[in-house]
Amino acid sequence: MSEIHFFKKDAERVAGDLQHRKIINFNISKYDAAVKVGKARYANLDLAKQKASEIKNKVIESLPFLLEEFESNAIKNGAEVYWAQDCQDLIAQLSEILIDQGTKTLVKSKSMVTEEIELNHHLENINIESVETDLGEFIVQVAGEKPYHIVTPAMHKSKQDIAELFSQYFGTDVNLSAEELTDFVRQLLRKKFIHADVGVTGANFICANEGAVAVTENEGNALLSASYPKLHIVIAGIEKVIPSIDDLSLMWPLLAAHGTGQQLTVYSNLFFGPKKANEVDGPERMLVFLLDNKRSSIYSDSITKESLKCIRCGACLNGCPVYKNIGGYTYNTTYSGPIGSVISPYFKDFSAYNHLSFASSLCGKCEEVCPVKIPLTKLLLNNRQKAQTNNTFSDKVANYSLYSVFSSRNNMNIVGGKVKSILASGFQSLFIGNKKNLSPFASKTFNQQWKKHKKR
Repeated sequence: MSEIHFFKKDAERVAGDLQHRKIINFNISKYDAAVKVGKARYANLDLAKQKASEIKNKVIESLPFLLEEFESNAIKNGAEVYWAQDCQDLIAQLSEILIDQGTKTLVKSKSMVTEEIELNHHLENINIESVETDLGEFIVQVAGEKPYHIVTPAMHKSKQDIAELFSQYFGTDVNLSAEELTDFVRQLLRKKFIHADVGVTGANFICANEGAVAVTENEGNALLSASYPKLHIVIAGIEKVIPSIDDLSLMWPLLAAHGTGQQLTVYSNLFFGPKKANEVDGPERMLVFLLDNKRSSIYSDSITKESLKCIRCGACLNGCPVYKNIGGYTYNTTYSGPIGSVISPYFKDFSAYNHLSFASSLCGKCEEVCPVKIPLTKLLLNNRQKAQTNNTFSDKVANYSLYSVFSSRNNMNIVGGKVKSILASGFQSLFIGNKKNLSPFASKTFNQQWKKHKKR
């Protein structure tokens, strides 16, 4: 089944699942309430967003130079920097290092880029246990699933779903409270942290001037993943670079406010490299992998490159009416929602995934809530224009016919309301699916009614 057919079938199924929609809308409503409070802390939120947007614009203008600056300063700090052209390249380099280290167990904090490269799957193939240590990521890993949301991996599950999952997998009491379930995971993971050979984290930002890696989180699991094991590995997309640590005073609070509604996430970590000779704690080695994976192709596009400004706050997903109805898994990509619809076709096969750019009502809510002012509607439309070159002959004929009719009022008025209603009912499944019915057309056209109105 092609990706577009999978998408259509899954979207129809999920949108019709009222219980699923109830869980998603309930969980997103909690975030909406918290984010509203988080934004209210700003005296001038739009000014903060404008400044953040300008920082990211400067990053895009100087991306190659900032990355080289980061590499130079990170090496001075004692870290090792590796470059990966694509997912396969990164996995090959990383696998060789882990095998040489004799790695048995690896702990990792929440990281979408490790989902992008399917790290857990590849580690399993070389007999390395990879343990997700973020609570939401741990839940979906136990369930054998992928993250449902950029910020909240298990957003699609209720507390009872999780209790039943743990009861089935670990034999825990199915009636455990949310606090008891969390404590169970905490005790289990603490042992994993202590005995892990390697810790892997992502990066919210990498700071060029200082060669530092910035990771923000709420559970302390990233800090433990980076500090307990002897080897700390950072995997980051090349777009994560910012000029300096000084920029974090703006970027971290904006990320927190738009992602979870917090003033600042609980743990804000800066990693400058492995432990020094006079230090007791910390990893003996720190490796930083910088992943391209088609980001350079996006960067070379004068319009689409603005998508590289994204700081992965998840605000556009929470605001998107399409995402809230079809859910995260329907996209069948690592990154879902509006930002995922823009970048995923480039990360994968554009001809196979360009339908995602049409998974939007273009209402503009995603653009309105973006903390770095990414013009998402413009980028979606840009993708749609590119997708036209991949249309089949029948698609082109249909598009031309529809354009010919709808671009001319005279053509639209050739037939009356009854004929239009009959024609529309025949194409109802194409326009709005089978869950709703189209309203009948008025017997008289707007022109006819307007002329009659003017004569009064």
